[in-house]
Amino acid sequence: MNRLSSRSATGVLAAALCVLLPAWSGAQAVATQDSIPLPLEQAISRAINTSDEIRLARSRVTLARTQVRAVRSGAFPQLNASLGYTRTFASPFSGGGTIALPDSLRFEPDPTLPLEERVAYLEDRVPTAALGGLRTLFEDLPFGQENAYTASIAGSQALYSGGRLGAGNRIAQEFLEAAQFTLQEESAEIELQVRSAYFRARLAQELVTISQAAVDQAQRFLATERLRQQSGLGSELDVLRADVSLANLQPPLISAVNAAQVAELDLKRLIDLPLNQPVKLTTSLDVPSLLAATDSIVSLEQLSRRASIAAEERQVRIREEQVRVARSGYLPSVSLVFNYGRQLFPTKVFAFNEEWRTDFTAGIQVSVPIFNGLRTAAEVAQAQVAVDQERLRLSQLRESVQLEYERARGERERARSSITARQRTVDQAQRVYDLTVLRYEQGLASQLEVSEARLSLLQARTNLAQAVADFQIANATLSRATGVRISP
Repeated sequence: MNRLSSRSATGVLAAALCVLLPAWSGAQAVATQDSIPLPLEQAISRAINTSDEIRLARSRVTLARTQVRAVRSGAFPQLNASLGYTRTFASPFSGGGTIALPDSLRFEPDPTLPLEERVAYLEDRVPTAALGGLRTLFEDLPFGQENAYTASIAGSQALYSGGRLGAGNRIAQEFLEAAQFTLQEESAEIELQVRSAYFRARLAQELVTISQAAVDQAQRFLATERLRQQSGLGSELDVLRADVSLANLQPPLISAVNAAQVAELDLKRLIDLPLNQPVKLTTSLDVPSLLAATDSIVSLEQLSRRASIAAEERQVRIREEQVRVARSGYLPSVSLVFNYGRQLFPTKVFAFNEEWRTDFTAGIQVSVPIFNGLRTAAEVAQAQVAVDQERLRLSQLRESVQLEYERARGERERARSSITARQRTVDQAQRVYDLTVLRYEQGLASQLEVSEARLSLLQARTNLAQAVADFQIANATLSRATGVRISP
């Protein structure tokens, strides 16, 4: 009963897969017609140009350039112009009348009097004549004028700032360089991701090819067994064994097809391609030609040239400059200031033909910090702690890069050795399969031996493809760790 159920399930599975696989193959053929060729370098270039991470890193570089210009502006003279109009509706200086003097103190000569009387009046009032001018003393001053126009140009130039301006310029420049190195690091990271995804997709496609070849072999073998049964040279048991062997190869093929589709979708996501756009990966997953070469060991000095380390070194320098900025709080600052203005007090709003009065001043301002509640000392201490923390991060980053390099180099060597061994295994498995098939055709081997030889060959080819993909990914990781592109 169990044997009949097994036969029936095997037959149903084989029939279903025979229907599904031609349909999938047809869909693949249609997709290939509309596929766009996609070599590895083109995929990397597209990802670098369209990646959100790269665009964000480029925006940081642009921002750093603007900050450099903003900081440098502090070393140049600062000029500001202003023009204002003031309308006075009420003032303490308006509506007060004139100064009232007694008649004996008033000085009001009458020009119509005879000469003798005028001379006598002058001789009598000369001591008090000055008091008569008090009432007109403030008449021409700007206090309480109804209309007032003021035009001025104010300027300042920093002469000494305790080192703040110089440190600020250096901080801005270091920040710009750090942003540029970060952009390089982001580009290298995107390249590693694309290379890894590309070779994973090629590996998945290679596994589909291997599985499909094994299925094709099993189908031909099943057809041969059926012909042998019809001619009386074979039995129904041999046909069933060949049918079961074919059915056992179908699930791995479907899994390989699904894995290839998923890997291709992941690659399209990285390079910002529409997920429904068919592509043809043109960079082959061949065995590298330089397996016999040995890699030269990269020194710590060479690893220190990596963009991420260079960017972190700039961060350390920025923190050191911030310590100088904090210490400048103990030092005085000197600046030159001037103001040039013109003032007009017309009797009417638009009477600009009256006299403009000039106001021009210049001076030097010196600001000396005396006591600010120990705030400067606290800021210096905080800046020094930030320097120590950044130096520790730099040390950790160097150790991490060295570890990443050693791990990638070891993985590359392991994959290199694995490829050499698995190439020999594939050759041997192919030879065993060919000889087993030949012996089976001569009646010297069983069908089970043929199936085992086929599975061994399938596994050997799969292992070789996996080793080649591992080598390429390890090679990309090694390039990422050193910051220098390494040829396979």
